[in-house]
Amino acid sequence: MNDAISTARRLLQQHTQELLARHNVVATGIGYKIVQGKRTTTPSIICSVEKKLPINALSAGDRVPSQLGGIPTDVIETGRIRAWQAPTGRFRPAPGGVSVGHKDITAGTLGCWVRRNGEWVILSNNHVLANSNEAAIGDAILQPGSHDGGTDPADQIAVLKDFVPIELVGLPDNPSGCSIAGGIAAFLNAIASALGSDSRLRAVSARAIGENWVDAAIASPLREEDVRAEIMNIGAIQGIISGDLGMAIKKMGRTTGLTEGEIQQVDVTVNVQFGGGRTALFKDQLMAGAMSQGGDSGSAVLDTQNQLLGLLFAGSEQSTIINRIEHVFSALDLTL
Repeated sequence: MNDAISTARRLLQQHTQELLARHNVVATGIGYKIVQGKRTTTPSIICSVEKKLPINALSAGDRVPSQLGGIPTDVIETGRIRAWQAPTGRFRPAPGGVSVGHKDITAGTLGCWVRRNGEWVILSNNHVLANSNEAAIGDAILQPGSHDGGTDPADQIAVLKDFVPIELVGLPDNPSGCSIAGGIAAFLNAIASALGSDSRLRAVSARAIGENWVDAAIASPLREEDVRAEIMNIGAIQGIISGDLGMAIKKMGRTTGLTEGEIQQVDVTVNVQFGGGRTALFKDQLMAGAMSQGGDSGSAVLDTQNQLLGLLFAGSEQSTIINRIEHVFSALDLTL
């Protein structure tokens, strides 16, 4: 066994450059060959590829040989391998997917940069940028959010430009209180914790009864040079698409970073708990599985082709709730 591994290492040193020159190969290494989904005890030279393709879709020069010097090879799909960054730091220019927040909340996620009337704006949730209806237009927006060390005015990146008010049912138990943990959302008593920023909410009126389609707000940057029109670890947005059942999705968030999932339900109507006995009814939402935690609120949700389809705003250990991007763009008059 040790002799085989030593031989594989020697051969890999000889062939690494030529293997990496093949289209789609992103890494090489030594490991145990996998056969029919099970790991064997046979040492092999492994080529990691961005995407596995049928052999007839590859040119002869791009095919990985079945063996090198008597040592078998194996091909595994890893996707594109990127250098991760911690999204809770200070970034200038700032991409989507990093910590952000109204000066009086803890922290949420800068979803992405979009445009209103041709000007760049930050897109995130109302409860991230507008302090859950309590903010005033022109308030300071920090990057990173205060929970991640952001201070006003040193880390101010933008000012609140506009938000869609959240209509609530119920009276606040503690009008001046502030929950630290950012616990929020409930769906059939299962959704409990993905708003992530400050969860203090005070209804605009004592009992604001109505339906909601979005939890969304925008902020204008102080300096255009602070705009980085891409999402960390994902890249530039390639367009807009309507979310559909079974669609593979991904997001980059302040807490859990880059995660992937699948749209498991559409046409969702959900009562979301905002603390203090208050709830808000949201209609025509998308539901995915567990792909977020507190602090990921505001994350842009995209398909595998980097097309924008939603804005993450609530969830639990089992579920993630997403506003449809078409409702968000319509409500705030946005474009890419």
